[in-house]
Amino acid sequence: MAEDGQGFDCAVCAHIASELALSNERAILELDGVVLLAAYGGRLPYELLIAPREHPDGSAYESELLRAALTVLADSLRRLHAIEGPVPLNAWLHDTGHWHVEVLPRLTVLAGIELGAGIYVNSLAPEDAAAALRDAY
Repeated sequence: MAEDGQGFDCAVCAHIASELALSNERAILELDGVVLLAAYGGRLPYELLIAPREHPDGSAYESELLRAALTVLADSLRRLHAIEGPVPLNAWLHDTGHWHVEVLPRLTVLAGIELGAGIYVNSLAPEDAAAALRDAY
């Protein structure tokens, strides 16, 4: 596991390593060193994580892997569109530490328990989301 530049173990590296070392149930695809995973414990159905498999050095904006990450993002959106049709979503590029893209489709409505208690109810297991996205097209 890589360090984040400040001497701390990288949580993204640990997460990716554990996901890929297990059964790959939540892994959807890998392209040029960038992985697409269904988020473990995602807040909403089809929440996704896109990240370099190895700990990157420097900013995402300067990385040769950014092109692959954006290609994976586009591919994941095409797969999601094939399953659910056009859906609103948010995507964020987190550019600190182990940079990554977080994708959050808005397929459900946040209600009392999510808004009041801050507890998310996800009706789709990440393993089922990954299987559907792997098979999409």
